[in-house]
Amino acid sequence: MAAALALSWRGRGRTAPNPNVGCVIVREGRVVSRGWTQPGGRPHAEAMALDGADARNTDIRGADVYVTLEPCAHESERGPACADLLVESAPGRVIVAAGDPDPRTDGAGVQKLRNAGIEVVENVFSGDARRAMAGFFARREKGRPHVTLKLATSLDGQVALPDGTSQWITGPEARAHAHVERALADMVVVGRGTAASDSPTLNVRLDGLGERTPGRAVLTSEYGNFARLQLRADNPVWQHLASPEAIADLVNTDHVLVEGGAGAAAAFVAADLVDRLILYRAPILIGSGLSALGDIGLAQLDDAHGRWRLIETRMLGKDRLEVYERA
Repeated sequence: MAAALALSWRGRGRTAPNPNVGCVIVREGRVVSRGWTQPGGRPHAEAMALDGADARNTDIRGADVYVTLEPCAHESERGPACADLLVESAPGRVIVAAGDPDPRTDGAGVQKLRNAGIEVVENVFSGDARRAMAGFFARREKGRPHVTLKLATSLDGQVALPDGTSQWITGPEARAHAHVERALADMVVVGRGTAASDSPTLNVRLDGLGERTPGRAVLTSEYGNFARLQLRADNPVWQHLASPEAIADLVNTDHVLVEGGAGAAAAFVAADLVDRLILYRAPILIGSGLSALGDIGLAQLDDAHGRWRLIETRMLGKDRLEVYERA
């Protein structure tokens, strides 16, 4: 299942509104095929893995199929239901990481398999699966995309010198990691001030991942302010967000990355829309400078506690990465 989850991450940021699923087929202790949801949401992971087995003339009857999300039970114009494909292939066992909250499937996929005499094992690494497909679950449970906020700061929480100079606070390893995060997003959001002062490209500048550059949006309450911005045109069309809540209206967008500046970051925090926080902390002190966050409406210190849970920390060159999720 860990291998299937790794495949799932390959599709993240490219499959919305479909989930980024991973699938591995094992027969007699050997991986015979694998698949992951393709860009645009089709083919599904199970279909890719089954097609791969067919291409190798591999009979998967009696095999184990590991899939990170309950196989879909509904047919669509774009393809058959994965549960039906698996029933036709007759594996001995299907191991599922997480159930599908889509009401068209939600338990029906597992039931189809069991009705066909296929053993089903559920909830294997379900937490990891929900993390890998966080945007899909956020859309169905919260009605909006999953939001990651990225901050790169000095040890004392500053993001720039008083004059706004910020290149570079972190080193090349941390900046490369930030580009991987960009590649995993459907949309990158910056505030009007960042868009006006930096004219950022917000593209993915890593060899082999350039085609994974996400869409771009500017957060500003006034459309006139957005229209007057001199935005770079070397990427898909920029979109306007009048408020953080407007992310709910973004089409085919399940994963949003908020990159800057302090006003935009504070707006998403104040609206309680941040699900994941990535903090790159450089071993430098700036002193008087520009803070990473503006006013988030915190009335008393007690309200700041218990909101974040550390899930990962490691070194990226000389910088420290910390990843937090909503508690």
